[in-house]
Amino acid sequence: MDESILIIEDDDTFSATLVRALKRRGYAAVAAKSVAAALGLAETLAPARVVLDLNLAGESGLGLIPRLLEINPACRIVVLTGYASITTAVDAIKLGAMQYLAKPVDVDTLLRAFGHTLQASEASPVTSTTAAISQVPMSVERMEWEHIQRVLREHKGNISSTARALNMHRRTLQRKLLKRPAKQ
Repeated sequence: MDESILIIEDDDTFSATLVRALKRRGYAAVAAKSVAAALGLAETLAPARVVLDLNLAGESGLGLIPRLLEINPACRIVVLTGYASITTAVDAIKLGAMQYLAKPVDVDTLLRAFGHTLQASEASPVTSTTAAISQVPMSVERMEWEHIQRVLREHKGNISSTARALNMHRRTLQRKLLKRPAKQ
C-alpha cells in the first residue's frame, strides 16, 4: 500500500505542521507551495493521496484536481479551505475530489477523510469524536454568500458579468467578495 501524501498548501506554517504530523504517523509526506511545484512533485512521485488547499496564493486549487487525476487516476484528493462554501464543495467533488474540509483541520480528521480508520493509539483524545452536523438553518448573509458564489461560478469568475446578473454594482460585488463569508 502506497502511503505517500502530497500537501499542496501556500501557508508555510500549516504545511510544515501537517507534513511533520503525517511523517510521525509513518506517511511519506511532502509539501508544495505553488501550482507549478505541485505538478512537478505529482509527476515525480505520483502520490496516492493529495491534500489540496482551495486558494493557492490567489489561484484556485480546483483547476489542479483534473490535472492531478490525469497524472494518477487512483489518487485520492481532499480539498481544504478557510472559506468553505457549498458551491466550491460541489465543484470540488464533481471534479474528482473525494472530500472537502473547512480549516482548521486536525490530522485525525484528515486521515478519516481519506477513508482511514484510526487505531485507538493513533486517535487523539480531544479530536477522536466527530461533531454532529448542525441542524441550524443558514443565515440570510450566508445564503447571500452562497448565491453570489454560485452565480460567480456560472460566469466563470467574471466580476462584471456576475454583477450584471445579480443586478448589483461591480464595486459592491467586489466588497462582498472580499468579506469573509458569514457563519451558519
